[in-house]
Amino acid sequence: MMLEIAFPNFDPVAFALGPVTIKWYGVAYMAGLVLGWMYIRGLLASGSLWRDGKAPFEPTKVDDLLVYITLGVIVGGRLGSVLLYEPSKYVADPLAILKIWQGGMAFHGALIGCGLGAWAFARREGVSLWSTMDVCAAAVPIGLFFGRLANFINGELFGRPTDVAWGMVFPHAAQAYPSLAALEPTPRHPSQLYEAALEGVILFLVLRTLTHRAGGLQRPGLVISTFLIGYGLARSTAEFFRQPDPSHALTLPPLTPGIAYSIPMILLGLYFLSRVRAGRTA
Repeated sequence: MMLEIAFPNFDPVAFALGPVTIKWYGVAYMAGLVLGWMYIRGLLASGSLWRDGKAPFEPTKVDDLLVYITLGVIVGGRLGSVLLYEPSKYVADPLAILKIWQGGMAFHGALIGCGLGAWAFARREGVSLWSTMDVCAAAVPIGLFFGRLANFINGELFGRPTDVAWGMVFPHAAQAYPSLAALEPTPRHPSQLYEAALEGVILFLVLRTLTHRAGGLQRPGLVISTFLIGYGLARSTAEFFRQPDPSHALTLPPLTPGIAYSIPMILLGLYFLSRVRAGRTA
């Protein structure tokens, strides 16, 4: 207990404009989408990264792609939270589904939404779906990094109890999981920061190396394959430090909901990779 660190008293509101308040979570989403948009434009503008020096579509079209991806993130992330994590809550109060300002987004749902958005964009513009998914995947870790930092600021999605020197007491732990309230206050892993490092920084560097040093964008489908496998492994690793919801049906140690939903990602990534190696993604 001598080593425990008190959770910093962050204000979840980043700034207010009169009666309108902007929370850090919203800022994180905005930062991820805008910086991702800029990064994708940069990838498409770098002819040396592409086969025969020609990108699959013009950087100016990324403005339209951003609209599709934003809709995918919001709709998919919200429905993912509803269907994958708290279905009973929203069955009791269906109108709560629309109250996205109260929080409740799921990455795996957002990923499906982004996939559908990329498919709709590629079909409308008549461009390669594989290359569209590749550039989107290369930018996703940027949003993941900011999203996990926002989770930390909000004091949510915290880790399991620990005796490591950097263990942190999260003040809302008892409220988040009443069945574990008897344990509080107790030092826990700041697992949000672990995920920011694994899913954000490290995964971004892996994909950056693939796109800029290994010719990854010249083999359509290779980047999205690597992302799916890499995220699935990173998320599954972080789950061993993150506190699972004890009431969720998929909390069956050592299985957690995060691991269960990441396994299909890894399998899909391996399937995509097999198509890349067979030359069936051109």
